[in-house]
This record gives sequence, C-alpha cells and structure tokens, in this order.
Amino acid sequence: MSNIHVMDHPLIQHKIGVLRKVETGSKEFRELVSEIGMLMCYEATRNLPLEDVEIETPVAKTTAKQIAGKTLGIVPILRAGLGMVDAMLQLVPTAKVGHIGLYRDPDTLNPVEYYCKLPYDVSERDIFVLDPMLATGGSASEAIQFLKDKGVTRIHFLCLIAAPEGVERVRKDHPDVEMYIGALDEKLNDHGYIVPGLGDAGDRLFGTK
Repeated sequence: MSNIHVMDHPLIQHKIGVLRKVETGSKEFRELVSEIGMLMCYEATRNLPLEDVEIETPVAKTTAKQIAGKTLGIVPILRAGLGMVDAMLQLVPTAKVGHIGLYRDPDTLNPVEYYCKLPYDVSERDIFVLDPMLATGGSASEAIQFLKDKGVTRIHFLCLIAAPEGVERVRKDHPDVEMYIGALDEKLNDHGYIVPGLGDAGDRLFGTK
C-alpha cells in the first residue's frame, strides 16, 4: 500500500537484528534505537516540500532550497518513543517536541491516556509520531486521533518493529497517515507482544526490567 513503507535499507536491517538479541544491554539498545531512528528519519522526510531562497555564498549569490512552511513537529508516545527523539532532532534541530503519554491496560490491551503536551502551533506543522513498537495499534491510533482532534492534518508514524495486526488497525483508522516501519514481524502472541519482536522496548531502553 502506498502509504505503508517497510524499510529495506541494509543498515537498518542489520541494526534491527542486533537490537532484537536478548543479550543486547540497555546502553547498546539505546544507541541502536537512536541510530535506526536517524536512518528512518532520513527516509521519512524524503518528500517534504521545498521552496527556493536566495542566499549568498563566499563567492556569489545563488538560489538554494529550504523546507517550505513551518518546521516539523516530533511527538513521541511515552515512554519508549523518547528513545527516537534525539536522533530526529540531530537531523531537524528546529523541530518542536510534544509528548503523548499512553499505557496499555494489561487486561483489555486498550490504550489509556495519562499525559499530553503539544506545541501551541501543532496544527501548522508536519508531525512525526514516534513509537518503537506497533503491536495492537491501539496506542498509535489513539495518539494520531488526538492530534487530528487538535487540527493536525499532516501526520507521519515511525516505528522500528510492527505486527500485521497493528499495521492494519492504523491503516483502517487513519488511511491518510504515512507509516514508516523498520521491520514487519509475524504476529502478536496471546499477551499482545510482537513475535519475534524484541520484548518490551521501554524496559530495554531504560533498564527497568
């Protein structure tokens, strides 16, 4: 589908393979999430609109390109999405950062919102929603809908690993959202974890389990 992009870059695939390993510790895990996030940011920003601007080099005046309109907005879904923020900011340092806090109810697997703070001009920006894992798709879909309710019309979703069930949920709920996926896995297990996946991304990022 034209709005679903599964990354096939060798560097991304190699780093995701290392990320999955049970023996990969928190320090290396954080570094890998950041590195993969940067590579995916490069791909996800490929079609941003450009405009001409006149500049002066040390030699002469010329016409250069710059990203048109407002700069970007980055919205990680707490807490695991935080691991991808610094990588995005290294490439787009003028981006504003918002946060949406959601957790998955262990019984119903439905998302529950507990925090939200967004840039005041969020509706004028291209927004990149970040979450390393797309499992059931409930949290991602809820976060995207929350942004739409705030007037955002240009939304991109980035995740490192996705289950087919989550991709289908977001695609069905938000067919207008561009999705960038590092690796598309086999399925969800009975506990809502991605198989083969990499376990709980938040716990592995922050060493809490």
